[in-house]
Amino acid sequence: LGILMGAFIKIIEAQKLANWKEEEMFRPNMFFLLLLPPIIFESGYSLHKGNFFQNIGSITLFSVFGTAISAFIVGGGIYFLGQADVIYKLNMTDSFAFGSLISAVDPVATIAIFNALNVDPVLNMLVFGESILNDAVSIVLTNTAEGLTRENMSDVSGWQTFLQALGYFLKMFFGSAALGTLTGLISALISFLNFEHFHVYVLKHIDLRKTPSLEFGMMIIFAYLPYGLAEGISLSGIMAILFSGIVMSHYTHHNLSPVTQILMQQTLRTVAFMCETCVFAFLGLSIFSFPHKFEMSFVIWCIVLVLFGRAVNIFPLSYLLNFFRDHKITPKMMFIMWFSGLRGAIPYALSLHLGLEPIEKRQLIGTTTIIIVLFTILLLGGGTMPLIRLIDIEDSKARKRNKKDINLSKTEKMGNTIESEHLSELTEEEYEAQYIKRQDLKGFMWFDAKYLNPFFTRRLTQEDLHHGRIQMKTLTNKWYEEVRQGPSGSEDDEQELL
Repeated sequence: LGILMGAFIKIIEAQKLANWKEEEMFRPNMFFLLLLPPIIFESGYSLHKGNFFQNIGSITLFSVFGTAISAFIVGGGIYFLGQADVIYKLNMTDSFAFGSLISAVDPVATIAIFNALNVDPVLNMLVFGESILNDAVSIVLTNTAEGLTRENMSDVSGWQTFLQALGYFLKMFFGSAALGTLTGLISALISFLNFEHFHVYVLKHIDLRKTPSLEFGMMIIFAYLPYGLAEGISLSGIMAILFSGIVMSHYTHHNLSPVTQILMQQTLRTVAFMCETCVFAFLGLSIFSFPHKFEMSFVIWCIVLVLFGRAVNIFPLSYLLNFFRDHKITPKMMFIMWFSGLRGAIPYALSLHLGLEPIEKRQLIGTTTIIIVLFTILLLGGGTMPLIRLIDIEDSKARKRNKKDINLSKTEKMGNTIESEHLSELTEEEYEAQYIKRQDLKGFMWFDAKYLNPFFTRRLTQEDLHHGRIQMKTLTNKWYEEVRQGPSGSEDDEQELL
């Protein structure tokens, strides 16, 4: 769609019928302030927490150390090839900035195919979880390189530059993660301050579960709050909002009424989908709209380095992790993880955000990024399903399906809002039976089930469950009446509702 729009605008401007240069400009500030936060927050909020926390060590290793390895390989390769006059010459910080931004993966097509074919859920979570944290890490690494570019580093040795960059990255990563986690935990406490064991005078008489509009408003405020706080104190707002989304989904979400749970989940999905669509539309628009600088040798070597960096990221780290994992990462899974390293909206927006001089350097980085994004989406994304079928990694039940049953529609998937994990309301007895008495919980999962979850989430009484069912039935009947323009049911149904 974006490509067609760009071609149409180009034809209009060539005929001098109109000038839409100002309207078609994609401003990076608009991306980082308006489009990116909903995408990142929704990805953390809709994460399947069980598989995520069970694989948190592997996901962190791939997303943090793996992304850094990929950034260093791509950035170092571009720098040394430039020094050898093989490709366009970039300095060290510019090379590392490009290596960092192009290391952000966005396997949207791969995840859709995984869900359609029911591949190993561990493989699904490793790819999906890595992509979520990887985006934030890539942004922090790019900001680190930009910070070094703005400073005068001529009198600083290479070792001092490395230490300074490492310190900046650790401060941004852990500081932003801590701020986002703290904000999410505070929202979890506030969401049930009104209950009896929190004798707060102002809030103890206000039951937010009975006022979904107030609940929803509070959730929206806390969704954007960590981003503003982090940017205000020179931390990474993206990293903060990601961890805030994960924590709010794990604790705060279960303190909400069923109506607000569904409303929050569906609203975030819709807004994130619209933001992603806008970014990819601008990506297609930029093919015709913006001035480009194309160098064949630079593009080819960058693609080779991107694929090689992804391989050095996945295969050695997977073999290392297998020494500590019960569920081993097989060679087939490693190959799929390497093949699923698609690039998407974030590398494109970051390439526009780089303030490189001269202008031809910025144009070269932007053009090369667009080509790599299109190459990975069209070639790697398009080849994922045949590859999965070829190496026989899909689930046996899915293999027997007719091809017509495979659905890759993201909009239809968004309509499936009722997820058991995001609508679970357990009483004290049910929670104890389901989690605390389980013998297979280890490490953080056990600590969370034993201490954190009981403290930050409220176990419901039978009265609360009854009120929630009445609330949902009331809304359903009201909708039915409006659709049918008549009574929603018999008198017996109304008596049952009352």
